[in-house]
Amino acid sequence: MRVGEDEDGAFTQQNVKSPFSSLEKGLFYAPEMTLRRKGMNLMSKGSCSSLATRSVQIGVGRDEQTGGISFPIYPSATYRHPGVGESTGYDYTRSGNPTRDVLEDALAELEGGARGLAFSSGMAALTTLFLHFSSGDQLLVSEDLYGGTYRVLDQVFAKFGLQASYVDTTSVAAVDAAITGQTRALLIETPGNPLLGVADIRALGELCRCHDILFVVDNTFLTPILQRPLELGADVVVHSATKYLGGHSDLCAGALVAKDAELGERLYFLQNSTGAILPPQDCWLLIRSLKTLPLRMERHSASALQVASWLQEQPQVEKVYYPGLPEHPGHLLTKRQNAGFGGMLSFRLNDPQLAEQLLERLQLISFAESLGGVESLITLPAVQTHADIPAAERERLGICNRLLRLSVGLEDPADLIADLQQALNHFSGRVVHG
Repeated sequence: MRVGEDEDGAFTQQNVKSPFSSLEKGLFYAPEMTLRRKGMNLMSKGSCSSLATRSVQIGVGRDEQTGGISFPIYPSATYRHPGVGESTGYDYTRSGNPTRDVLEDALAELEGGARGLAFSSGMAALTTLFLHFSSGDQLLVSEDLYGGTYRVLDQVFAKFGLQASYVDTTSVAAVDAAITGQTRALLIETPGNPLLGVADIRALGELCRCHDILFVVDNTFLTPILQRPLELGADVVVHSATKYLGGHSDLCAGALVAKDAELGERLYFLQNSTGAILPPQDCWLLIRSLKTLPLRMERHSASALQVASWLQEQPQVEKVYYPGLPEHPGHLLTKRQNAGFGGMLSFRLNDPQLAEQLLERLQLISFAESLGGVESLITLPAVQTHADIPAAERERLGICNRLLRLSVGLEDPADLIADLQQALNHFSGRVVHG
C-alpha cells in the first residue's frame, strides 16, 4: 500500500487532502542530474530526494558571487566577451540567460528529464515542438484537448503539411488502430480538457516504443507533483506553465522537458532559432512559484474532491467529471499512476440556460479564462477555451452549452460550495431536462 492510499489502494478524502505527505516520505525519486552549466547538483546539500525539498531549493546556491538565497534576475540582452574566441558562457539572451538557466534546470529536475526549456507561453512551447516534425508526418492527438492546440494544428500547421488525427487516448486499442506508416508522434492530455478523461501513460508509452514514435504528454493539469510522465514512458512533457506551475495568474509561460539529452538539444536548437523564449523577469516569477507547487497541489486536490462530491449531490447537476470520484471511469487508473487527482473538474447542468445564469450569479468564483491559479476560475468551454473546435465535434464529445469547467483554487472549500449553492438555488425552481 502506497502512502496516501487506503487498504483498497484508493486515495481517501483525508489522504487526498495531502498527497504532499507522500512527497515528504520520498514517494517520488527524480533521477539526480548534474546541472549542465554550473556543474553542480541541486541535491549537493544532502540526500534530498523529496520533490517538496527540491522545489523549495530551486536556485539556492547558484548565485556564487553574492550567495543570494533568491537567484537574481539578469535582464541583460547581451554579454561582454573576455576576448576573441572567448565567452563567459553567455552571448545573447535568446540563446541563454542565467535566470532562465536556473528555471530550465529546475523544470528538468522536477520532471526527471535531461533538458528543460522555458517559453513565452504554452502555445509557444507546443509550436516549437511541432517544428520538430516535417511535412507529411502524422501526429495522433487526444480528442479531449485544449482548443488552442486544435487551432494551431488545424489552422497553422496543416498549411505546411503536418497532419493531425484525433483519437480517444483513453483507449489504447483506439490509439493502436490509428497508427499509420506516417505517424511520428502521439500527443496526449491526461487528464483531458475539459472532460477529464484519463489515459494509461505506461501502456501508451509501450505502444509508442513498439512503433518507434515520439510520445508527448501534456502534464499541465497535474504537474510533476502528482504525475510522472517521463518515468511512465513519455519522451517529452509539455506544460502551459501559466497554469499550475505559475499558479498565481500573473505570468504567461510554457515549458518542454525532454527525457533524452539528444532530443533536448534538438528542441533547444528550435527554441534558439525561433526565439519564443521566456523573459528573465517571468523566469524569476516562475522560479518563485515552483517553490510552493507541492503545497498548492495538495490544497487544490483536497478542495476539488470536496467540491466535486458536493456537486454530485445537487439536483441541477446532471454529471460531474472528476477522476477522484469512484464513479469516474479513470478513477482506478489514476490511483495506479498518479499521486493525487488534481484541482480540475467539470460538471454538466440539466438546463442550458442555467449554465449562463449561474456564471452571472457567482460572487466568489470568477468567470474567467485559464486555470491552475490560487483563485478559483470557471469557464464555459463551448464558447471559450474550445470554441475553435467545430460545433459538430464539440457536440459529439459532449462539450455543450451545459458543460462548465471549474479550476478549484486555494480558497476555503466551504466558501466555494456556498457560492455555488447560492447560484444554483437561485434557479432551483426552474429545472428543465434536455
